[in-house]
Amino acid sequence: METIRLTTAQALVKFLHQQYIAIDGEEIPYVAGVFTIFGHGNVLGIGQALQEDPGHLQVYQGKNEQGMAHAAMAFSKQLNRRRIFAVTASAGPGSANLVTAAATAFANNIPMLLLPADTFASRQPDPALQQLEHEASYALTTNDAFPAVSRYFDRIQRPEQLMSSLLRAFEVMTNPATAGPATLCLSQDTAAEAYDYDVNFFRKRVHYVNRQLPTQREVTGAVERLQNSHRPVIVVGGGARYSGAAAILQTVAEKHSIPLVETQAGKATISSAFTYNLGGTGILGTSAANQVVAEADLIIGIGTCYSDFTTSSKTAFGKNTSFINININRMQAYKWEGFQVVADARAGLEAIAAQLGDYQTAYGNQLQTYKAQWQAERERLATVVFERERFEPEIKGQFSQTILNEYADALQTNLTQTAALIAVNDTVDPTSIIVGSAGSLPGDLQRLWQATVPLTYNLEYGYSCMGYEVAGALGAKLAAPEQEVYAAVGDGSFLMLHTELVTALQYNKKINLLVFDNAGYGCINNLQMAHGSDSYCCELRNEHDTIMKINYAQVAEGYGAKGYSVTTKTELIAALKDAQMQTVSTVIDIKVLPKTMSDGYDSWWHVGVAAVSNKASVRAAYQAKELQLRDAKRY
Repeated sequence: METIRLTTAQALVKFLHQQYIAIDGEEIPYVAGVFTIFGHGNVLGIGQALQEDPGHLQVYQGKNEQGMAHAAMAFSKQLNRRRIFAVTASAGPGSANLVTAAATAFANNIPMLLLPADTFASRQPDPALQQLEHEASYALTTNDAFPAVSRYFDRIQRPEQLMSSLLRAFEVMTNPATAGPATLCLSQDTAAEAYDYDVNFFRKRVHYVNRQLPTQREVTGAVERLQNSHRPVIVVGGGARYSGAAAILQTVAEKHSIPLVETQAGKATISSAFTYNLGGTGILGTSAANQVVAEADLIIGIGTCYSDFTTSSKTAFGKNTSFINININRMQAYKWEGFQVVADARAGLEAIAAQLGDYQTAYGNQLQTYKAQWQAERERLATVVFERERFEPEIKGQFSQTILNEYADALQTNLTQTAALIAVNDTVDPTSIIVGSAGSLPGDLQRLWQATVPLTYNLEYGYSCMGYEVAGALGAKLAAPEQEVYAAVGDGSFLMLHTELVTALQYNKKINLLVFDNAGYGCINNLQMAHGSDSYCCELRNEHDTIMKINYAQVAEGYGAKGYSVTTKTELIAALKDAQMQTVSTVIDIKVLPKTMSDGYDSWWHVGVAAVSNKASVRAAYQAKELQLRDAKRY
């Protein structure tokens, strides 16, 4: 056996060079690069290995561990999970900062390789710098937080352990049914320890992703149920996007007059302009999608996990609605007691479509009517204007007119969030990618953003993690360098994590940040006030109870980005056009009024409302919730 003497870290990097993925006959390198913040525990191991022989791997210096891991996630998401970045962090707090991003990737089924440094395997220096000490066990470290947020987890304490662990990690990441973060903790002494590795371990490896076909029983059962239905609806989930099911979805919808509705992960699989695409469904859905879902006798879920936002907390569907679930993951296929088709989304739908014959739904022209009605509503939201003496917010639990006037004066704006977002959508190039994650913006994005070019919508909503937006824009830009990338980010999320803007500037990867500043955490304030509470700790007010005035454009300019401050639609459109001509990253500080986002459209969200309160409005909200639960369908 021919061997090569390498450190564990060197062997890891050498292995990454040789991993390929093959889907539908296309073979490409699987690992694009490594995001890193070097520190105690990884700089002398992985750092040394990358410095000496990075191969084809692109190495980027991150600014925050959570941020760079979010960028890795957005990169893989944008490329439909066909490529990944590895992420390495230092021992202790550096690695702990990866946990939130790991959970985000886990919830969204997005693969990435996490390489947190760990304490000494030998335990000789214990307690080492940044090591936790547990009385019950010296084996417990910071990295024991990762098993709950990893699809695969291992701790490397001997050089030879690396071989079996890496093979398992790549099997998990390249398997569509289990895709998600794989975490390999590298003990810092082990990372630098030498071993004589078999050279065959470093041969080119191709991870073949074969499309799992449905059984004939599954196809026959699905066809029978579909042909017996009159008002079926297809829910387009993330699995439909990742499998490349756009063409067959469009064919099925057109031939059989079946409406399509979208989850956040599934949006932009099909163009928003497609006749049978009624838009987002559920709590953040359009009136068209929610109407057709409520009337459906059959739901065909394709690659969806049926989150509470998709199902309106299990109240979106009728009592007699049945389900067909096409999903590569058997657990997801079982939801709602649906008829299970455990298969690749594209392959499963193609097999069913081949046996549908001339089947037609009973919708007639109704779908076009629903879509036209929603388009009219979108046009209304695009032109909503703040009137100081007579303004009706779009949401329940509204501020008083006096407080809205106070915000208008403090932010020097009359601009509504819906009008601003639609103006962005109507101005930027249709090939532009929009990135988002948390707050009220995901609702407006799912309802109002018209993604006419497929795969231009990169929203993280499996975990709704504040801070994904800016880092996600960087990841999307790395995946699609020829396209403009915009992050729609609230001021709360921007304050929480925006440091990968500096990384974008450092490596000249242009991104455009749209900071919607309503001086607070508007989404949660809506939730609070809509359920009977007063506004409390969700507005950005100082000790004098005055609204804070933050100039985010100046923050951006301090980093070296091009900044714009806008308070009107005219200024916003001008800034967007100028930003598109820039070669440097841009930040547009958009001052918008609170309570001017979209909301409702026959949806309901089950949240915990206090059962005991001194406020009559809270007690009323609790009773309303209890009444709503009587009609909820639970599985």
